Amino acid sequence: MLDLNQRSKSLSNWWTAGTMAAAVALLAASPAQAKTLGFVLTIWNIAQVETKFIDECPEGFNIGYDELWWRGLSKDDRAKYTDNGLRTRLDRYFNAIRRGPNKEDVCMNPTAVAAPPHLLVEGKQSYGLNLDGDTEGKAGANSCAHENFEGVDGTKGVDNQMYRLLGCVYGFRSYGQFEVNANENRKSNGNGMTLFEITNVDDVKNDPDVTVNIYRAIDPYTLDGAGQFTPWASYRIDAPDGKPRYKTTLKGRIENGVVLTEAGDSNVPFYGNYTYMNQLIRDMRVRLEISDDGASAKGMLAGYYDVDQLLFYVTGLGPIQSTAISDCPAIHNAAYKVADGYPDPNTGKCTSLSSAFNFKAVAAFIVHPKKEVESASAGK
Repeated sequence: MLDLNQRSKSLSNWWTAGTMAAAVALLAASPAQAKTLGFVLTIWNIAQVETKFIDECPEGFNIGYDELWWRGLSKDDRAKYTDNGLRTRLDRYFNAIRRGPNKEDVCMNPTAVAAPPHLLVEGKQSYGLNLDGDTEGKAGANSCAHENFEGVDGTKGVDNQMYRLLGCVYGFRSYGQFEVNANENRKSNGNGMTLFEITNVDDVKNDPDVTVNIYRAIDPYTLDGAGQFTPWASYRIDAPDGKPRYKTTLKGRIENGVVLTEAGDSNVPFYGNYTYMNQLIRDMRVRLEISDDGASAKGMLAGYYDVDQLLFYVTGLGPIQSTAISDCPAIHNAAYKVADGYPDPNTGKCTSLSSAFNFKAVAAFIVHPKKEVESASAGK
């Protein structure tokens, strides 16, 4: 006779096996029966090539506002305000950030001080896509002249100026405080979670015509006992009054289990480092590779990211910058210099950064609001 622990384990194994069997059965359904695939994003990072010895940043990482502050102090003041170096960077934050001539917060007022030179990525390879259709870095109708990368897969003319801007800032590396903390924020509190829904799927391996919808979820992640993301959980769409708050629709196709979308302007929900954002990404394209068992996916999203939107995030990061080692004025100045997308019609200066993001996801059942379902049914 099973004891309680054995019985619980047995039921757990039965539930996992049953759930997976149902999922596999769903994926193996008749190609003639169109179906829907859903995923919830679990990891979201700025796409960066990070070599073992940081060869892409030959002069090393950029120094942060804390070091800029204490280097500007006299020897006596440095000892006084840092307690001879024993006060932590977090404790020093509220002094260090106010290094403006009138004690201005230099993140809230990045033009209050002369910014030091900002170190850019000098590597030749990058993740991303050729967004402007040019392989030589020439200016186009929607782009400014810039240096192109070669893709990690050998693609010519890859555009990723966000990586060029932030790749040598420690906090924005995949292991840096900004990126790690943002992913942990979403995992622990369930805010700003992104849903991908692929509809009109006739064949999960190859289908020339599918639709990709992007939503925000209002349910927190479902985690197992080890704190790992559980596939096949249900997530409700953020839809006040029955209308999705976020919805982007892109046409796409599936090739050998990889979902590829056409370009389109998108609103992608984001939460990280205690900041909510609606990420407007223009000419956005998605590449999503589905695992063989359908339980997970990984991919890349690329497009033009508004400079002002990025700087709103960077300058509002607050005390977490104390351990991320960055400098708002330097990033602020450099961002406008390397921007390569969507020139302002009046000034001719570009207002967006070509960008790419790598992500991971697990399979999910996406629950639509009742009003939206009823409205869709009535329209048939």
